[in-house]
Amino acid sequence: MQVGPPSPAGQTPPHPLPPGRASPWPVVAAVFAGGWTVAVTVATQTGGWLTDQVLLGFGRDRVGWLWPVLGLATVLLVGTPALLLAVLPRSSTVRATGRLWLLGALALGVLTLLRVVPPVHHEAYLAALAGVASLTALAVRRSARWWAGSVVGATPAAQGPGSAASSGDAAPQADGSPEPVGRQRGLRRLGPVPLLAVAAGVALLLPWAWLGALGGLLETALALLAAAALGVLAATLLDATFWSGFAVGRPPRPARLVLVGGLVAGVALLLLAAGTGQSGAQLPALLTVPPMGFVLAALWAATWCPTADPTAATRAGRTATGWLVGLAVLGPLAFTDPEEITLLLVGTRDVPFWVATAAGAGLAVAVLVAIGYAVLLARPTAGTPSRRVAAVAAVVLLVAFGVVDLGPGQPGFYGERLLVVLRAQADLTGLPAGAPGRAGRDARAAEVYRRLVTTAEQSQTDLLRGLNRLRLDPVSYYLVNAVEVDGGPAIRAWLARRPEVARVLVSQRLRPLPAPAGQTRGTAPPPSGPEWNIRQIGADRVWSQLGVTGTGIVVGSSDSGVDGAHPALRAGFRGGDDSWYDPWDGSRNPTDKGGHGTHTVGSAVGRDGIGVAPDAQWVGCVNLDRNLGNPAHYLDCLQFMLAPFPAGGDPFTDGRPERAPQVLTNSWGCPAIEGCDRGVLRPATAALDAAGIFVVAAAGNTGPWCASIDDPPAPYADVLTVGAVDAQRRVAEFSSRGPVPGGTGKPDVLAPGVGVVSAMPGGTYAALDGTSMATPQVAGVVALMWSANPALVGDVKRTRQILRDTATAATPTYRSGNPTDACGGPSNVTGAGQVDAFAAVRAAQR
Repeated sequence: MQVGPPSPAGQTPPHPLPPGRASPWPVVAAVFAGGWTVAVTVATQTGGWLTDQVLLGFGRDRVGWLWPVLGLATVLLVGTPALLLAVLPRSSTVRATGRLWLLGALALGVLTLLRVVPPVHHEAYLAALAGVASLTALAVRRSARWWAGSVVGATPAAQGPGSAASSGDAAPQADGSPEPVGRQRGLRRLGPVPLLAVAAGVALLLPWAWLGALGGLLETALALLAAAALGVLAATLLDATFWSGFAVGRPPRPARLVLVGGLVAGVALLLLAAGTGQSGAQLPALLTVPPMGFVLAALWAATWCPTADPTAATRAGRTATGWLVGLAVLGPLAFTDPEEITLLLVGTRDVPFWVATAAGAGLAVAVLVAIGYAVLLARPTAGTPSRRVAAVAAVVLLVAFGVVDLGPGQPGFYGERLLVVLRAQADLTGLPAGAPGRAGRDARAAEVYRRLVTTAEQSQTDLLRGLNRLRLDPVSYYLVNAVEVDGGPAIRAWLARRPEVARVLVSQRLRPLPAPAGQTRGTAPPPSGPEWNIRQIGADRVWSQLGVTGTGIVVGSSDSGVDGAHPALRAGFRGGDDSWYDPWDGSRNPTDKGGHGTHTVGSAVGRDGIGVAPDAQWVGCVNLDRNLGNPAHYLDCLQFMLAPFPAGGDPFTDGRPERAPQVLTNSWGCPAIEGCDRGVLRPATAALDAAGIFVVAAAGNTGPWCASIDDPPAPYADVLTVGAVDAQRRVAEFSSRGPVPGGTGKPDVLAPGVGVVSAMPGGTYAALDGTSMATPQVAGVVALMWSANPALVGDVKRTRQILRDTATAATPTYRSGNPTDACGGPSNVTGAGQVDAFAAVRAAQR
């Protein structure tokens, strides 16, 4: 088998360097340039993703210019040495290498610009990726013609197969007879080399089918289009002209083509992979796509047989390149949600773990395929690959892909949904004052519930009719007059134009995991008495000196769940058929995988010295799944807290406002990456406040930056926002600060939030940090106040004022260590100070 392309008109293939006098320096320069390209590309892509994650972790907005700047930097840092390689050396092979890397760097720069599209709009990004990759391929093809004719001056013999024949020549069939070009369409008509490329590409997809999950139908279709466009771009970059430079010499040298050509192609594919996908999705592609350079080298070697028609050989090589690269990039594009490749989920067997596992498995598959193809195809004695064998291999792997996806995989579509917020919101003014205490609060809650439901039912009728006709699976809400539906950008645009719609938000949906993430457990020893934080706020004195422990009060928790079997929490569960709701997984009994909710409930009402109000009861709702949420499920839980309903019941008709908990603890926030805007939950907290339900919310852990209390519901005036202090009563550096829009002073109060010991799943305990840990302690103080004075139940305004008036001083901390950096005033750092449970309960009894 001849490895090099057949020379037209009996010409001998040109040597890339003059024989006998080849200078090694161009090759050395190319080696250093390739290493530099790899280092710069990996560093910029990893660094950009880490920057995005740090900003996300601190609750800061994405930097819109980050990726365009990194793309430009990569173009300059990689493109400059590549340009020098493309024009200075005498070796045509080195010049071809430089030109390839230059074009790859330019393509990366263009594709990176697309990351200005917010990750929440993934469909729009994929559509743009498909279009830009196609246009880039067209531009590269035209630049190649200009370069060959005007700069390099390549001869037809140096341009590889196809240079001596027109592109319209017929390709040979399996029996050697010519076949019209128009009949060469579809997988059935692929030749042996493209079929082998399909087999290799599907093999790379197997780990993703097993460990990943698809998005929505439209999202998946757009990922297929984007992958196809990237395959076309790769086929345009890695054309016959490039490969012919590594397949010359007398006698032909297969090792040169596969090892050297494959290595050069791998660097180019690294550049292409770096531009594939949103921030995070490109990281696994950096591992799995570059080894395909060696596979492509072997496949191109297989196209250049002595009997091959030059045009058919070129077409086969391009087709193989397109299929292989397109399938290689499809896994990260289609089977992962870039928003879930986040440091927020690192440390558990969640999406980042499975993405890394799939990438590692893909790398192993890529290496094995590269070695196998090189051994089988790139040998002078290998002969023409059998189409039958190649077809069988492709079909077997396609069947295996289907079996894996339908078996151990996660079949189906898991796209995002939309939250449609309507203009009409319930009028809650003029509510009757009612009697003081529990009876008055229950009456107000019932009236608020009635008005909310009536408004939603009257205003949603026409919209629901249209949504049901389109089979978009609508789910109605009343606490905020809204509807959650299926749909992509087209449905979103249609909904936004409807006169009754105020705005349309994306409601994130998590993709399933191949195995449960596992339950988080603690390692701290069980408490032997009241914990330091309980003593610091004086809750233990309330128990011992005032005899108040929270009896008669119910605290509601919306969080990751609660381990209802924990010894410190088991006796406090209210029970009945309306005390637990799990809109994520539908669990019927209190359970918690992540541990966050168990810890917070323990700090509010846990026994054995961890909870502020140990004799108060609790009810729970799961609004976080694997530490991520969406506006719809946040609403699910807040609705449940206003009017609990039995399992399987209808929130609109089966709600029981008289069973609503008196106090709510909320150690969560809904950032933009989960789909919320700053006002989406505002009607919900206003309704809860009007109903006489006391809402406590965490300030967030995005300090020490000023104005970092920004994720709902923390900035709202009708919630009590809690920051964190340490054992020395100093504001924790991570505790978020004000000011907030509208002039409301935030945080309202502080509570211990550093090294707080509380319950964890499995009967364990752990010490955790965060305003999440501080918040339930304040909810527990409110429970003590209302237990001490039942007439105060439902009097949210007076209760807030007592908490502020009785708070004790705390020491502020500043971003730069300079007191002048006080975020507009000390109150935006410390609020009214640290809550004092003893003083607050004493004041409530007066």
